[in-house]
Amino acid sequence: MSNIKNLEPKELWGYFSEICQIPHPSKKERKMVEYVKSFGEKLGLKTIVDETGNVIIKKAATKGYEKKKPVVLQAHLDMVPQKNSDKKHDFEKDPIEAYVDGEWVTARGTTLGSDNGIGIAASMAVLASKDLNHGPVEALFTVDEETGMTGANNLKPGYLDAEILINMDSEDEGELYVGCAGGIDITASKSYKEEPVPGNVKAYRIDAKGMKGGHSGIDIPLGRANANQVVFRFLMRAEADLDIQIAEAAGGDLRNAIPREAYALVVVPENKTKEFEKLVNEYDGILKDEYGDIEPDINFTCKPADKPDGLVPADEQYGFIRSVFACPNGVMRMSTSMEGLVETSNNLAVVKLGGGNFEALSLTRSSVDTAKEATAWKIAAVFQLAGAEIEMSGAYPGWKPNMKSPVLKTMQDVYNKMFGKIPEIKAIHAGLECGIIAGAYPNLDMISFGPTIRYPHSPDEKVNIETVKKFWDFLVKTLEAVPEKK
Repeated sequence: MSNIKNLEPKELWGYFSEICQIPHPSKKERKMVEYVKSFGEKLGLKTIVDETGNVIIKKAATKGYEKKKPVVLQAHLDMVPQKNSDKKHDFEKDPIEAYVDGEWVTARGTTLGSDNGIGIAASMAVLASKDLNHGPVEALFTVDEETGMTGANNLKPGYLDAEILINMDSEDEGELYVGCAGGIDITASKSYKEEPVPGNVKAYRIDAKGMKGGHSGIDIPLGRANANQVVFRFLMRAEADLDIQIAEAAGGDLRNAIPREAYALVVVPENKTKEFEKLVNEYDGILKDEYGDIEPDINFTCKPADKPDGLVPADEQYGFIRSVFACPNGVMRMSTSMEGLVETSNNLAVVKLGGGNFEALSLTRSSVDTAKEATAWKIAAVFQLAGAEIEMSGAYPGWKPNMKSPVLKTMQDVYNKMFGKIPEIKAIHAGLECGIIAGAYPNLDMISFGPTIRYPHSPDEKVNIETVKKFWDFLVKTLEAVPEKK
């Protein structure tokens, strides 16, 4: 951590290192709220905490810049809590073990929280600065962005005075984002009555591990394996050929993270155990052949286990296996209006089966609201065929691009003067808070940018050091170049 504090810009990295010491998983950001609130108050700046927990800090313009349009810098206070299975870490108590790894900053066995800790740290550095030139600045720190957009959804009119919003939650330096996907959560659930375990069976635990996972929006076009469907694909084959029965199965833990690991506890007729073990080995080879280029560490194994207390009835199992395996997952459609942009996708994020209950959680994203709804209903139809009840919740709108945005033109010009090229203009297949905030503040001119972050929402998350410096320098020059109020 001491090495991180010595990186440039030191002010930004210093605040980021402090953020890493404060537990702040989604819905558990209370300590971060208090940290940011105390920070603003110690600076003598007007600091507000709204009823949802969002923090707004206001700083006056520096001398000579009073006529500039007021700007709000926006970042979210929560992080995605993901760790490797062999890592002992309590996200509600333990600090993130961040360290410098060559050209990157990453963390030991967990997510780093550069999403959106770098944005938070940049806002704090601007607020604390005494030598930067800028017009009136506000900082908006929202809560629970990753699991519900709760802070943005509950932001009320009247708190912000800004005319421009700069969101710092994008993850590719040299790109300016002017649009994003909307999303909706789909939950399928069903109860069943367990049946007893017969005497002539042997129990096995099967495990699918070693997958990369990642951000369910940004990384969805990479074609990575979904651990839930990996396991249930095998279960479908084993059920048909070997008469297995499931006691329990589970995979994934967050809607916005591609599931990296999954398991199942099954029983196999004693006269078919050798065939079962052979099938597991064959399936491991199939996965390595199919996914080896993008999932080099994927593995599928089994080991004997204690007999369970109860089993999923065969008729219920038939529907559960097929609905999980058939659930739409991955990229559904590419955008026809912006090359290379995923329009619609779904992440079959969490599956839980056992103890008399079945649950499957998905997150559907799309930049087209009607396509989002259609995909959600397609997923609902698949699980309804298995008799499950469906709940749709947490829907949020996308952010429609405005190619005539004044702040876009300003930032293009600034970037070109600084780095000798025009930044790429893009939309992102992920949920940014801009579209939601626009509901309460429809006249805000909005844009999003950030440093280069790779593999967010996974323990492989890392942020590029050089691009953090470029991101900061670009932010500073942008604040200087903001046009004056008309």
